[in-house]
Amino acid sequence: MGTPEANSVSNEGPVLNGAGESRDQEDDVMKDMGTRISTLWIVVMFNMVFADILTFIKPGALQELWAGQAGVHITPGLLLGFAILTEIPIAMIFASRILKPKANLWANTVAAVITAAYVIGGGSLTPHYVFFAAVQIACMALIVGSVWKQRSFATAASRATLRADVTANASEVTP
Repeated sequence: MGTPEANSVSNEGPVLNGAGESRDQEDDVMKDMGTRISTLWIVVMFNMVFADILTFIKPGALQELWAGQAGVHITPGLLLGFAILTEIPIAMIFASRILKPKANLWANTVAAVITAAYVIGGGSLTPHYVFFAAVQIACMALIVGSVWKQRSFATAASRATLRADVTANASEVTP
């Protein structure tokens, strides 16, 4: 284990996490909008996967799928449609980190609306699915709220900069 001195927390220097980074660095990472939005998309994806896994555990669910009966007739085209709809949140995990703010705003908004419709329209009313869907919808609401809130701050900041520039230019012109 170690000595009590080795296990005690020192007030000298930053407190490090398991990766050797300070807690301040950790806090800064989650303040980055791309990281925060990407992490929320990861949560959405995990909830999608586990909602399906738990649905398959239900007695008879896999037999219905194998027979091509799951409320609708399963066709290759339908599976392709589901694959495309599922790919949207997967792609947003990466895209939300690299897109410029305006593109990020619209991509996340459109992706969240489409994915929410897919989650609501493609689900069931079983308690576990309703729970997972609620978590997914809440995460997507946070995503959309965050990107639009960032836009509001960016707009306010650019207006303040514009006012400061106009004021500075006006004072240069005034004798």
